[in-house]
Amino acid sequence: MIRTKTLCLAAVLIPASLLFSQPARRVLKLEDMHRFHDVRDAQISPDGKWVAYTVNTVDGVADKSDTDIWITSWDGKQHMRMTTSTESESSPRWSPDGRWLSFLSSRPGKAKGSQVWLLDRNGGEAQQFTDVKGRLTFYDWSPDARKLLLVMADRDPNDPADDERPAGAAATPAKAPKPIVIDKYKFKQDVVGYLTQPGARLYLFDVESKKAEALTDAVLEAASPSWSPDGKSIAFLGRSGKDAERYNTFNLFVMEARAGAAPREITHYDGLHGSAGRGRPEWSPDGAKLAYLQSSGARLGAYNMSRLAVAPVAGGEPRILADRLDRGVSAPRFTPDGSGILFLVSDDTYEYPARIPANGGEVQRLIRGPIVISSMDQGKDGRLAVLAANDTKSAEIHALENSELRVLTHHNDAVFAEFNLGATEEFSCKTKDGNEVHGLIVKPPDYVAGKRYPTLLRIHGGPNGQDSHSFNFERQLFAANGYVVVAVNYRGSSGRGAKYQTAISADWGNKEVLDLQAAVDHVLSIGLADPERLGVGGWSYGGILTDAIIAKDQRFKAATSGAGTAFPLGLYGVDQYIMQYDEEIGPPWKVGLDPWNRISYAFLHADQIKTPTLFLGGEKDFNVPLAGGEQMYQALRSLGIATQLVVYPGQNHGIARPSYQKDRMERYLAWYAKYLK
Repeated sequence: MIRTKTLCLAAVLIPASLLFSQPARRVLKLEDMHRFHDVRDAQISPDGKWVAYTVNTVDGVADKSDTDIWITSWDGKQHMRMTTSTESESSPRWSPDGRWLSFLSSRPGKAKGSQVWLLDRNGGEAQQFTDVKGRLTFYDWSPDARKLLLVMADRDPNDPADDERPAGAAATPAKAPKPIVIDKYKFKQDVVGYLTQPGARLYLFDVESKKAEALTDAVLEAASPSWSPDGKSIAFLGRSGKDAERYNTFNLFVMEARAGAAPREITHYDGLHGSAGRGRPEWSPDGAKLAYLQSSGARLGAYNMSRLAVAPVAGGEPRILADRLDRGVSAPRFTPDGSGILFLVSDDTYEYPARIPANGGEVQRLIRGPIVISSMDQGKDGRLAVLAANDTKSAEIHALENSELRVLTHHNDAVFAEFNLGATEEFSCKTKDGNEVHGLIVKPPDYVAGKRYPTLLRIHGGPNGQDSHSFNFERQLFAANGYVVVAVNYRGSSGRGAKYQTAISADWGNKEVLDLQAAVDHVLSIGLADPERLGVGGWSYGGILTDAIIAKDQRFKAATSGAGTAFPLGLYGVDQYIMQYDEEIGPPWKVGLDPWNRISYAFLHADQIKTPTLFLGGEKDFNVPLAGGEQMYQALRSLGIATQLVVYPGQNHGIARPSYQKDRMERYLAWYAKYLK
């Protein structure tokens, strides 16, 4: 009888498995580009029961992206969308008493520009809370929920948000914009535009009276503030002094949380860097210490590798913790009992959370595996919510418990279930000068061993960044179109230590090209790449290195160079990098033309380029202005090399309009297909 039942069960199970079989997975297509949701900014509620976060989606019809606030329960069973406005919301923060969920938004209200809005936990529509005239970029609740700390700069007089015409008023002919008057040393910044106003200041906003009063003056530029545990003091990064605007030098300050209090400088350093969320100073639970990030210094600011430091609030010498960890760190925070400090480590294609005793000691890695943890929030009881991604999944919110991840959100699960993605593998190789370079290879989903494939060398920007084990739509789309994709963490990239990161200082387009060439030699030597079908491309510093390598290596049959330059001297005073030029290279009238000619090799030797090259850029890019691409386009046209220039109207360094993002990828595919297939 038992045997008969077993046979009958088997007979039933087989057709059932066929009945519920999953549909065959397909390869990624260009049309899938904007189906993914970008999840960010996890924030644990005071009671630990909920996590608020943002979800960015693309509206193809409106040709814009929209960010909304969501919350998920800590057990991952309940998910609620909290905002539905067509205007984006960002920076969700819980009030310490748990009553409010606040956020920043420029949605229509009684004041123009970004303002703080409130959602009552008991329900109801969001209500505008602040009514400030400045450019609000950051806010933080006081521990007693009675005040908000604001970071705010004066608005540009030409900012359309300053139009105070009442809603519904009759339209009037537009007035001529006011002349832009420049008197700053660094006078422009991508997205922001011309820097005509003083730096940001700190303000204290009273919740009951809804009045804001300034804490710092215009002489002291302030950023990345945080409240002391008792709410009596504020720590922040500040830049002041006679020559402050000539140097990217921020130091640590502390002041009482009241108007009229004098800020007190805690550190005296030549290049402290930090940013709200990932690098702001963090108080110890007893209020006696501050954890912060100390940088590589002003001269090496472009290759900064932040180190974890602790400074006594009362004054005294700061101390570097984890001094034997030759890796960049970010997002420090004390554990609730003050015994340790948590932080994120960028390490050779990975990023992971780690812990160190508050007084120094051994660094403990909190999770292993090919994963990228890009942000982390800690609850009052020590629970951790992190943003985690890997090669085949984009970032979602997870709980980190006992060195294991437990997924809380599933915004992209259904989309990823459709695709057969290419496999991602690590590689390492040696360069001609003995350097060991690491990177990633993505193979086509239908890869066949022993077959040689058209191969694309895709170069990341920065250079201070890294290609990592997180889902990358571009790499996977190229793989889905039959290409092997090679991503190289060349010298200058993060994740390999300070010496590796600073190796290219004042020597751009040299060692990086050796590293990139070694990677190409590697994929050729293992029989993976077709030597007659090699392509190259990148954006920003990736575009700069594309120009550099095609001037030295004629193996490439097609190139795409986005937002790059091959003639830095021609951008002196035109882009936003005057401080880096002064510190790293030196003014040409002081150091001569030799160092400038060396880093301008690609433009000065454009007659060595034989590769058909597509140049692209944003019309309003102040980071690497369009002139850099225009110069190279004109040079190749003059030389009779196949080339094309694509200008995206109204766009900055990062192409933001969804239709332009899709157009750029479409042009990449068409250009490579024309010359490699």
